Amino acid sequence: MPQEVGRMMRPSRPEVATLAGGCFWCLEAVFDELEGVQDVVSGYAGGSVPHPTYKQVCNGDTGHAEVVQVTFDPAVLSYRDLLKVFFAIHDPTTLNRQGGDVGTQYRSAIFTHSDEQEKAADEVIAELNAEKLWDDPIVTEVADAAPFYKAESYHQLYFERNRGQPYCQFVVAPKVAKFRKEFVDRLKS
Repeated sequence: MPQEVGRMMRPSRPEVATLAGGCFWCLEAVFDELEGVQDVVSGYAGGSVPHPTYKQVCNGDTGHAEVVQVTFDPAVLSYRDLLKVFFAIHDPTTLNRQGGDVGTQYRSAIFTHSDEQEKAADEVIAELNAEKLWDDPIVTEVADAAPFYKAESYHQLYFERNRGQPYCQFVVAPKVAKFRKEFVDRLKS
């Protein structure tokens, strides 16, 4: 929240969330439209090879997940609300897969940047499991932030630049449409 300093309001400090939920193209396309999000960068985290390439990650040899690193304003969008959108746009109950994308690089994971983020992630998962929104329990990994490696430039803003590509039409676009419908009040204007 903004903090009052004398008569002036000091804006809140941006926070960072690192999230894996299948293909980073889908996550980036949604979070780019979410009010309070300042930047979204596609990349890799959670593996053992420094500076992996897309080909290495896709082969499943590095242990990395495709992730997005989301910079957001907590005065506009809370971390808990960001996580609620995250859980609404992917299936957190399938281990190492999202739809036809299979492998550890497509796992559901939250890489936390603070004790507060870890606590919030654990609480949101517990709440969602208690609500029984899915037939199976959530398998989303919650781990400390791992080194983040920015993906190659052609992956950034992929959906925006490649809407006619079949994967974008049949996989990314429906996720974006679902997000817009469910979170119409949270869209950037």
